[in-house]
Amino acid sequence: MAYWLVKSEPDAFSWDQQMAAGVEPWTGVRNHLAKRHLMAMRLGDRALFYHSNIGKAVVGVVEVVREAYPDPTAEPGSPWVAVDVKTVGPFPRPVTLAEMKVSPRLEGLALLRQSRLSVMPVTPEHWRTICAMGGFKA
Repeated sequence: MAYWLVKSEPDAFSWDQQMAAGVEPWTGVRNHLAKRHLMAMRLGDRALFYHSNIGKAVVGVVEVVREAYPDPTAEPGSPWVAVDVKTVGPFPRPVTLAEMKVSPRLEGLALLRQSRLSVMPVTPEHWRTICAMGGFKA
């Protein structure tokens, strides 16, 4: 299993909306590196759900239930892809960007180096650290 972090602006698509939907397509990615990350996702991979801009915190976990397919929100024939993710569960306590920045155990976390990228890999060590910080039992 691989681990990822997916970012969403909560005023566009929030964790509450993900919880209500259960399974939701992760659409709208328009960056080639983030697209490559979506294409690398496999069934059963898990992702941290991060609220960007407002809140700036990891708030939950989702799991990939459908691998990359043409993004239905993109122009036909364009190179963009989507994956479907299902809700696994919320973090008992959100883990803020500020907390992650000062944690020595999160040195090298992609979110801290490429803050504008919407889909990024997370190492197993970083995954365990962030889950522990938020009280999430994987």
